[in-house]
Amino acid sequence: MTFLQDPPALGNQFDDDRALRSYLARAVPDDVRRDITPELSSLGALAGGELYDLQLADRLNDPVLTSWDPWGRRIDRIEVSPLWKRAAVLAAEYGLIAVPYARRHGAYSRIDQFARVHLFNPSTDVYSCPLAMTDGAARTLVAHGNAALIERAMPRLTSRDPARMWTSGQWMTERTGGSDVGLSETVARADGEGWRLHGVKWFSSATTADMALTLARPEGNGPGGRGLALYYVETRDAQGRLQGITVNRLKEKLGTRKVPTAELTLEGTPATLVAGLTDGVRNITPMLNATRTWNAICAVSFMRRGIALSRDYARRRTAFGATLSRKPLHLDTLAGMQAEYEAALHLSFRAVELLGREESREATEGERELLRLVTPLAKLTTGKQCVDVVSEAVECFAGAGYCEDTGLPGLLRDAHVLPIWEGTTNVLSLDALRAMGSAATVEALRAELAGLSSAVSDPALAVAARTAVAAADRALRTARDHIATAASGAAGLAHLEADGRRIALTLGRSLALALLARHADWSLVHERDGRARAAALRFAAHGVDLLSAGTADLDDTRRLAMDEA
Repeated sequence: MTFLQDPPALGNQFDDDRALRSYLARAVPDDVRRDITPELSSLGALAGGELYDLQLADRLNDPVLTSWDPWGRRIDRIEVSPLWKRAAVLAAEYGLIAVPYARRHGAYSRIDQFARVHLFNPSTDVYSCPLAMTDGAARTLVAHGNAALIERAMPRLTSRDPARMWTSGQWMTERTGGSDVGLSETVARADGEGWRLHGVKWFSSATTADMALTLARPEGNGPGGRGLALYYVETRDAQGRLQGITVNRLKEKLGTRKVPTAELTLEGTPATLVAGLTDGVRNITPMLNATRTWNAICAVSFMRRGIALSRDYARRRTAFGATLSRKPLHLDTLAGMQAEYEAALHLSFRAVELLGREESREATEGERELLRLVTPLAKLTTGKQCVDVVSEAVECFAGAGYCEDTGLPGLLRDAHVLPIWEGTTNVLSLDALRAMGSAATVEALRAELAGLSSAVSDPALAVAARTAVAAADRALRTARDHIATAASGAAGLAHLEADGRRIALTLGRSLALALLARHADWSLVHERDGRARAAALRFAAHGVDLLSAGTADLDDTRRLAMDEA
């Protein structure tokens, strides 16, 4: 009989995720957990069933841009995939944006929301992209207190009615400079009580959105981010026609192919000021805090998906006389992937906890300082982890993992956007360094690590926690020494920037280890379960200190980087 290999299958992605359920058991009060579990389990069933099946069937259905109707009228209509249409309905019904704004469970509402996102994202072809920007827009409008815009947009952005819910775009990137948004060239011209925007947006990741927040320079303003202002745009008029917006083309990307990313020309697009005529870059901070948290959670969710598929396949695939689930080397690989996932889970949800506490006004001053640093650390650390873990997952399938019709290459392509979206690893490292310029922020991190370490009683976990504290101390001392040198000359600033990634990743991995060790100790006592302990010890063995070999030699770095004598 001819052998045919069974493909991997998924079960209920909430019920099967021991690490997520264990985290919720520790972090969320019992009454809240009992209340949110039914919807999480329902979403888990969808993620491993209907949505995953639709995702595989929908693999070749990329967005389609139709620029003209048959009679020569410019229409710029974008048709998204069937899965995206289904995802839009479910996102509203399950309250993926509504939950944290309803605040039914106070500070825990953000944990509830992002647990849902964690389950929803991997099976919906990155529909998390417009959702993240919708959440970011809602948070920005609330933060700036523009009553008219809040009254107009918030009931739609946070609706649980699919027919009423809006999504938002985020149009920041222009040809002049990606992350350096201060170079934006889009001009805003006053038009009566409103404004008209003129310019080109190089990336608009949610071109089908109902509204967008964007940066433009009011005519006559000076250069840089300070001269920009933040604007609100509704993309279509009452008849459904684009308002002074031309879709030049859809981007051809490595991954996130279901996301209709487009180049836009704004030709007199009507707009409304969100918050003042200046300081636009500063005014998008609430948006970035939200979207970077989404990025971290989505990175963790992709890691979990790769592991779930690989684990199921290991039970099915027989090679050299036994299933892969009985092969010591394969088991070692899967264990390493799970350890990275669990550490990333606790790091990203710590950022979620802090965000929820800040929004509900329950955060201490130390927690508010910590949030400034943990948000970029969680985003940059999990983004790099995700690419590595998902790459290992593809390799777990050998040649089958390299074949497009299995769906596995798409998972890897989508993972590669996560170190790029919402600021590259280097940009986020620089953000973290700026946060560390505050003594209060550094002290908040030290206090966090000390508190986590002191909560660990298991001897092996205590060693791991002390390893995390020592590595973080080294990173903080390195940053402090460079900052001190920078005060007397440019050399120190250059050294600080050159070591920025190593400092940030060391802090991110150290905090992840301390959080995982604390949770593992709790799990030993309250769940009688040693698996989180095994994950913590494995993650510690992977290494958290990227500065142990010393700091960079700037001359050697330049010679090697640019191949100059």
